[in-house]
Amino acid sequence: VFAFLCLRFVLASVVLVVLFGGRLRLLSPRMWGAGIAIGFFLFGGYALQTLGLQHTTSSKAGFITGLSVVIVPALSAILLRRLPEKPALLGDLLSTVGLALLTLGRDLRPTIGDALVLGCAACFALHIVAVSRFAPRTDALALTVVQVAAVAIFSAIATILLGEWQPPPQPVMGAAAFTGVLATALAFAVQNSVQSWTTATHTALIFATEPVFAGIFGFWFA
Repeated sequence: VFAFLCLRFVLASVVLVVLFGGRLRLLSPRMWGAGIAIGFFLFGGYALQTLGLQHTTSSKAGFITGLSVVIVPALSAILLRRLPEKPALLGDLLSTVGLALLTLGRDLRPTIGDALVLGCAACFALHIVAVSRFAPRTDALALTVVQVAAVAIFSAIATILLGEWQPPPQPVMGAAAFTGVLATALAFAVQNSVQSWTTATHTALIFATEPVFAGIFGFWFA
């Protein structure tokens, strides 16, 4: 898993450096640090989710990961001093109920895997809040380059420590290229750019539609 993440984020980093590498000179040392921190939160989300899935079901993991939509408003209020609007809080509640209906089965007993995935949700929430904090204060695309490159480096370290690296077969390279260019380079460049114009809570609510799109594409492709 970490080898795939490494490959995906390395490819995404190459694309972003080619497109926006010249913007890196616009970042102050503080914003370089912010980009690395944002990348660490993002990597932490992937890492804890991967570890948690070894000890819990994918359906429960999907629901718990989606709880980031609830964690983001709380973190925004504490860290950004931004209280969410009442309609946004209602949206959080409805999203949580919807995620439960989409994903949860009968087995609701908590496990160590559930705790790890909850840490994953917290990391993803921190990622959204951190982007809201720093993207409006600097060049958002340059921040994206640092963020994605940081995830690539953290994934490479995990791959080496766990001894996961092996030459990827052709289908894996295709999947890494697809997710690296579209789901990583393009997606995070867009997120960092447009989050300057909206709140972290609204961003989390939009992300809560991910299971809906996953269901639609799963039906179309499968």
